[in-house]
Amino acid sequence: MTKLALTALTLFFASTAGHALDWPQWRGPSGNGVSAEKGLPVAWTNDKNIAWRAKLEGQGVSSPIVSGDQVIVTSQVGRGDVRPGNHPMLGQRGDTSERPLTAAAADTVTFLVESYSLKDGKRLWQYRLPAERTAETLPEVHQKTNLANPSPSTDGERIYAWFGTGQFVALDMKGKPVWQKHLAKEYGPYAITWGHSSSPTIYGDTLILQCDHEPASYLLALDKKTGAQKWKADRGKGLRSYSTPTIVTGPNGDELVVNSSLRLEGYDPKNGERLWFYEEANNFPTTVPSFTDGVIVTSRGYRSGPYMAIRPGGRGNIAGTKNLMWHVPTGAPYVSSVVQYNGVVYMASDLGILQAADAKTGERLFQGRTGNLYSAAPVAGDGKVYFVAENGETVVLKASREFEILSRNQLSGRFMASPVIAKGRLLLKSDDELIAVGN
Repeated sequence: MTKLALTALTLFFASTAGHALDWPQWRGPSGNGVSAEKGLPVAWTNDKNIAWRAKLEGQGVSSPIVSGDQVIVTSQVGRGDVRPGNHPMLGQRGDTSERPLTAAAADTVTFLVESYSLKDGKRLWQYRLPAERTAETLPEVHQKTNLANPSPSTDGERIYAWFGTGQFVALDMKGKPVWQKHLAKEYGPYAITWGHSSSPTIYGDTLILQCDHEPASYLLALDKKTGAQKWKADRGKGLRSYSTPTIVTGPNGDELVVNSSLRLEGYDPKNGERLWFYEEANNFPTTVPSFTDGVIVTSRGYRSGPYMAIRPGGRGNIAGTKNLMWHVPTGAPYVSSVVQYNGVVYMASDLGILQAADAKTGERLFQGRTGNLYSAAPVAGDGKVYFVAENGETVVLKASREFEILSRNQLSGRFMASPVIAKGRLLLKSDDELIAVGN
């Protein structure tokens, strides 16, 4: 009887753990924006169904992560250098809903890594990292962003935070530094139009970093315990990317999928060897591939660009092969990544249109106009798909092959960070506030 009871308890805790996962990295536990949790919130306002709100000292557009009871978030205190001239915007035809970051310019810029309690929103600790210049100025950014664009990652033992100067810090779970590196000093300047935005990818005992910048482009693998280099894959000059690499499972082993301005590529994450590629130029590749049910679905980014489905396992140029399942030449989001959920690909365009396509064929299923602008990537779970607009409205769709809005929920603030699902709650981050939605 004791053995039966222990077995039953083990199965119970294993099953419940699978439905209350941490959100340890950009795009969640599987890197695709999908959660297995149930009972997720549907409706809320500034005064209704809000568990807590926490004001941040800094500002930024990075997304939070969750490990246990800790919500970890990065931000920047002080406004750095903004690129002069015109800045491309999502809105067209006179749209006025877009707003820049409001922080005042400052001679001293500080990066923050902070931890908040998922239970009640109280700040647990804060780590401050002064921004270091490698030239007379800091890297120039878009007026809507700053140098705290990359989202942190965690393996439950350490937290890895990366900033647009090239500074990288590994902290323990109490916010104490374990190791630091300044990649711009070690490997070359972080010179990329609108600023570095790629987030760290954890693979076993390795951190994989995509550094596609105008002077030099490379993938860098570091030992996550020490920061020592494990391998480096040089990718040539002139590449540009704001995307984050994704680990997928292929028929011949794991693959690292990389989105850049000239092509999509698959690499061996163990040694940096390139396995396959798909040539297609794109000015501003921001979106991150989504891997579900053995299929990679991704858009290329930029205004109304292409989107496609790829089977992993290809070799060399996969154009015209069975590995390229389907390709739609236009209509994809500019910034927001796609989410693939229950056989449907959901997208939010820069024109405020929510749309869906069949994951097997790419055939369009529906389009629905909301009037919003979307930078944040959607997330899905519990039969729902959440789209967070820059103006603070979250549109909740029923996960379906037809366009059905379950609710429209307005909050105050400007929201560019992608939402997080953790422990039955939806975490939303505005420029300077962290909000937990749900009981």
